[in-house]
Amino acid sequence: AAPADAEVVSAVVVLTLDPPADDLPADAAEVVVAPSFHMAPVALSAPDDADARDNMASALRPPREQTVPAELADLPTRGLTLDTVQRTERAHAAAVARGEVLATRASVSPLAASTSVAIYTPAQIRAAYGLPGLPAAGVTPTAEQAAQLGAGQTIYIVNARHNANAFAELTAFNSKFGLPACRATPLATNASLPLAAASASAGCTFSVVYSTAAAGMTATAPAYDASWATEIALDVQWAHATAPLARIVLIEAADPSTSSLVGAIKLANAMGPGVVSMSFGATEGSWTASLDSAFTGAGMSYLAATGDAGAQVAWPAVSTKVLAVGGTTLTWTGSGARREVAWAKAGGGVSAYTATPSYQTTGVPGVGSLGKRGVADVAFNADSSTGQYVGVMAPGASSVSWVSVGGTSLATPQWAGLLASANAMRARAGKAVLGAPHSALYSQIAAVPGYYAAAFSDIVSGANGSCATCVAKAGYDAPSGLGSPNASALLASLSGSSVVPAAPQVSGSAISGKVGTALSFSVPVVTGNAYTCTLAGAPAGMVISGTCGVSWPNPVAGSYSVTVTARDNVTGLSGQGAFAVTVLTPAVAPMVVAATVNGKAGTALSAAVAVTGGTANSYTLVNAPAGLAISGSGVLTWASPVAGTYAVTVTAKNTSTGLSGTGVITLVVARVAPPVVTASALSGVAGVTLKGTMTFVDPNSGSLTVTISGAPSGMTFAGSGASLLITWLRPVTGSYTLSVSAKGSSGMVTQLSVPVTIRAK
Repeated sequence: AAPADAEVVSAVVVLTLDPPADDLPADAAEVVVAPSFHMAPVALSAPDDADARDNMASALRPPREQTVPAELADLPTRGLTLDTVQRTERAHAAAVARGEVLATRASVSPLAASTSVAIYTPAQIRAAYGLPGLPAAGVTPTAEQAAQLGAGQTIYIVNARHNANAFAELTAFNSKFGLPACRATPLATNASLPLAAASASAGCTFSVVYSTAAAGMTATAPAYDASWATEIALDVQWAHATAPLARIVLIEAADPSTSSLVGAIKLANAMGPGVVSMSFGATEGSWTASLDSAFTGAGMSYLAATGDAGAQVAWPAVSTKVLAVGGTTLTWTGSGARREVAWAKAGGGVSAYTATPSYQTTGVPGVGSLGKRGVADVAFNADSSTGQYVGVMAPGASSVSWVSVGGTSLATPQWAGLLASANAMRARAGKAVLGAPHSALYSQIAAVPGYYAAAFSDIVSGANGSCATCVAKAGYDAPSGLGSPNASALLASLSGSSVVPAAPQVSGSAISGKVGTALSFSVPVVTGNAYTCTLAGAPAGMVISGTCGVSWPNPVAGSYSVTVTARDNVTGLSGQGAFAVTVLTPAVAPMVVAATVNGKAGTALSAAVAVTGGTANSYTLVNAPAGLAISGSGVLTWASPVAGTYAVTVTAKNTSTGLSGTGVITLVVARVAPPVVTASALSGVAGVTLKGTMTFVDPNSGSLTVTISGAPSGMTFAGSGASLLITWLRPVTGSYTLSVSAKGSSGMVTQLSVPVTIRAK
């Protein structure tokens, strides 16, 4: 490692810029910011040396996991330092030795419900996010490779306080993970500004300057602070891990006041074009707009952490001129696609003071109508439970210790490295640096479906609070902004070398099926990459394979509108096709129900034929007697039936399906006959009541009209059903004749004479 005094400069030069930082409004100048990192409460075992021998050796391995000791699990992770972890371990060991039990810290939140943390190496992060691969140790990268690694660009790391070991920590980090080495390059306090452009062939150089509130440089190092020293270590190491050939200038402000930090930012502006990484923040206020003049340097890109306290909006991330970097929780196993959700502690929300910038338009998916500036803009892994290795050294130490650090502080320098690499690629193509990247990210990438799906992984789950805007969703959202980078495609888009990928084309059609017959069909998809298909509006039981084969083992009759979506696994673009699926019930032949129809000779007959099964549209008769007909609706008619029994075959046919069925209808036509009258001669004794009966039957089952004449005086007749009761209470001696006439329903008449004889006593 270079000697510590390689970072110290020898004179003081105060550069006065317009406006000077110490002319800030009082309410803004008095604000104190804090570093935005979380550290897992455990001292890590040293990483193995696999990457030291081969800088991508760990790329295809899952992250290492290390258990968090129970005595450390309840330590607050925000701003945690290794010194605090070690002191807690020593106190616990001493208490155990004394047989005591340490009290639980009930006032702080534990790291998580789990008892272990995952820790990623630089190679694993490069693989998970698709960053360009590193050249093997000792191999000189091509000009194109060097540009992809940020060669010729400058990253300004702005922080407060002092870390005397920053370069030694970076050197140990590079050695452990096989990253390109950095050369310490002191900057004199009277150095001419702007600095000479970074050399594209010089590799990584590292410089430290101490800024004044008036945006100048001083030889007086700020005071040491363990938390800020950890922040400086992680910012420097992971900016370098992302853009390992970029020049790094660490600017340390004397204290964490906004006045001092604005002076450091303006000093970066004076040094010349580059990317400014700011991993600190303070809750926004009405004063934030008064500091926007710090973010107007020519050719400068400004990035800031959104904070690590959940749904809050912080400065400087809230500035519309700053790229606000939110956080995710990363899951990656060493192969396949990474999985991310919005980190629960990531800062972000809708500003209470800053107006909505023009780039956050409704043309960007998910933006909707933001009432004010939406924070974050983008995201990266930030959860300390899925943290990344950082090497730290205590003051005066000669060896490095390893911790797992997260926070939007970690996400910010990595996005700074991405922009530095994009600028290097643009420079190689003869293009100007990006400067403020918002327009490119929102309007040129997020508003174009092909670019957006390729360049970003949209974070659609997780939340940083319980508010309406706290939940990650499709497109833009506050916790994760536009999403996390698919680095290769993002760099291609930012450098102007990418082509808009085409969405898959899905050809819809009409599909027919039958109940009881399994239905299957293939969906035609045109795309150049592997794709995955899903269904919407599908009936129960219908499924689709990943290659767009649709099957339905037991179709149900009906009409269905089914949408098939094919998603390109590489670009994330989707195409849809609509399918009109009609399932018909199989045609069934109509069946004539056999029946017996009764009629009377000479009386018009009408009877409907019953049909089961399919629908009949026409009927025909076989063996029908003359005069018998059947209508199109299946009604038999016979105007003048002839007595007899007839077996008529009726055929019912469905003219649409051509199917038909038959049945036999038996017609029984009864003959017409006169009424039958039954009566016996009557005899009696004078003065003694006489009784007798007559019966009447109409063979045609109709009604009868009965007429009786010749009855002697006093004789009465009473009918009951088909019987007629004859009564004569006081018969008179003599002979009499009753003339009986019965007329039936057929019109035929039967006449009968009934003699009556009454003898004397």
